[in-house]
Amino acid sequence: MKIVVLMKEVPNTYGERTLSLETGLAERAASDNVLDEVTERAMEVALAYADAHEGTQVHALTVGPAGATTSVRKCLAMGAEAATHVVDDGLVGADLGLTAEVLAAALDRIGYDLVVAGNQSTDGMGGVLPAMVAELLGVPHLTNLSEVTIAEPEIAGTRVSDDADIQVSATLPAVVSVTDALPEARFPNFKGIMAAKKKPLDVLSLDDLGIDAEDMTASRTILLSVAARPPRTAGVKITDSGDAGTQLAGFLAENQLV
Repeated sequence: MKIVVLMKEVPNTYGERTLSLETGLAERAASDNVLDEVTERAMEVALAYADAHEGTQVHALTVGPAGATTSVRKCLAMGAEAATHVVDDGLVGADLGLTAEVLAAALDRIGYDLVVAGNQSTDGMGGVLPAMVAELLGVPHLTNLSEVTIAEPEIAGTRVSDDADIQVSATLPAVVSVTDALPEARFPNFKGIMAAKKKPLDVLSLDDLGIDAEDMTASRTILLSVAARPPRTAGVKITDSGDAGTQLAGFLAENQLV
């Protein structure tokens, strides 16, 4: 079996995250970028299966700037056998649609039996990319799984909803996304770090994948403007002189909250 894990480098969750007012893009200091934790958990799902099933191939796939190579190498140090990194200036500011197209094209090139991803990244929080990739590939998708069971030729899992735990399954090939309820990822050891330097890392461009980022025949999301968040201001303070209830009701009505 070949399992491809979709990885993403994101700004450190514990740091201050801001948008450039010129480009509208998240400002990413290379020294403060990390692998998204939920995608690390997706990698752990694949590696745990590979540990127990000889012959399983685990491949890491990411779309990101050249500086994301460090995070790609971490995937290899964790235990992935190979990685693919799609790098292209035409992808700067890419929306979910274009990103999904690139990932689907890369997956067709790599080959896969199972694609595992995190349910949503901590920077964009879109939460729809795995489903979009599955739609483009024409395969089933199981999303937001808190438990995963891989048993060729089927994959199954548990999706937690507000009212119940839903048991879902699909026949491979398929795309699944996992939540942070899955186990934490293993920590790369020294042996893995050294081995990662010799593992294959394929760097692709949009031309390699036959994708034109300027092709607007597909639906695209375009950012028109961005503004700084206004400073916080003091709220309205009501002093009770016997009519606080009336003042409060008037405030709610004025702001269309009732």
